[in-house]
Amino acid sequence: MILRGVAWARIGCGMRAAFREKEAGDEDPAVQMEFVPADYFARAKMEDIFPRAARLQVDIGCGEGGFLEAMAAQHPEDNFLGIERLLGRVRKVCRGVFHKGLTHVRLLRIETAYALRYVLPLESVAVAHVLFPDPWPKRHHQPRRLIQDGFMEALHGILAAGGELRIKTDDEPYFQWIEKVLARAKGYERLDWPDDPEYPLTDFERRFLAQGLPIYRARLRKV
Repeated sequence: MILRGVAWARIGCGMRAAFREKEAGDEDPAVQMEFVPADYFARAKMEDIFPRAARLQVDIGCGEGGFLEAMAAQHPEDNFLGIERLLGRVRKVCRGVFHKGLTHVRLLRIETAYALRYVLPLESVAVAHVLFPDPWPKRHHQPRRLIQDGFMEALHGILAAGGELRIKTDDEPYFQWIEKVLARAKGYERLDWPDDPEYPLTDFERRFLAQGLPIYRARLRKV
């Protein structure tokens, strides 16, 4: 697909990089773990992303992939999609899941907001994990925060009936912001989230717990 002019500008730097660098890892068999949409302007079909039909969990901002790999290993019955915009991280996670034989995992290199609004299939996600997103603490950077009213609206569209959103952060001011956003969000109900020793820790979470920092979390369900 050739994009020029307005269309090329519209997709953003992350996806422009995807077009430019698509050939970069073609000799690496792990590249098959990355899902590259055939059309960035139409919602994908589940059968285009995964070779089998199964419940879908999405790790939004999967980073180095520690949580994604651990969760996928625990739940081979589900499909897993990691969303990450940085090429180096995507390549690293692709290699990790490939060499671990986690054939039910795919990576999508794209901006989260675009993925939710234009790429992911509607009503397809059973669980969305948002773990330790960038808090953007400076006031003039707060519009860059992931958890916003628009995010909650877009996420509602891709969650399946009864689908869940799970959020964790170590940043108390950001969590206060998140709580206000969640209180405004329509079409969700809050759920308890007791300690779950089976829920894998992220690399960030291990670091914060080692420092004795509290972890704030929220769990919601689409209604």
